[in-house]
Amino acid sequence: MMKALIFNGALERRLESTSGVVSEYIAGQLQRRDIQYTVFNLADAGIPLFDMSLHRIPNSVKIMNNLFLEADVHFWLAPLYHGSIPGVMKNCLDWLEVSAKNKPAYLTDKRVGMICWADGAHALQGINTMDAIAKSLRAWSLPFSVPIVKSMLFESASPRVISSSYAYKFDVLVDIATNNMHWSIKT
Repeated sequence: MMKALIFNGALERRLESTSGVVSEYIAGQLQRRDIQYTVFNLADAGIPLFDMSLHRIPNSVKIMNNLFLEADVHFWLAPLYHGSIPGVMKNCLDWLEVSAKNKPAYLTDKRVGMICWADGAHALQGINTMDAIAKSLRAWSLPFSVPIVKSMLFESASPRVISSSYAYKFDVLVDIATNNMHWSIKT
């Protein structure tokens, strides 16, 4: 059975926050497709600053690494902060270094779908950052991502209902990520 991970890289804890609503929407789409999923909320994870000189790997990092490595497909969600993803999100991804000696290393051949939102029209900068990180970790970035203009994300009459145009984009992202026919690798 396919396993998915929704990586909420925002420091928002409220379900009605942008990251909460988007995470919930993606989770609902995965559930409709009978795909097992886990939501990893960075705000609740207790991931310490990246430090490979520690003699013991922190338990929160071990848990995070297991979740990331067990999932076949990832959905990375992030707000745009000063032209990039939040530093705590990058710090968390840096901890995947503890999987460097695994066979295979890092996130080899995992599929990563990316979603980023911004108050203006520059969310693609966050997508580009996540894309570079995913490729450095040997994952496959999906050929479709969702950069969001936050003012257009929700229906105007219902401030926490995703607009039909973004719902469609999220549905396409989930379809591409979970459709094995598009992603079979011939060796």
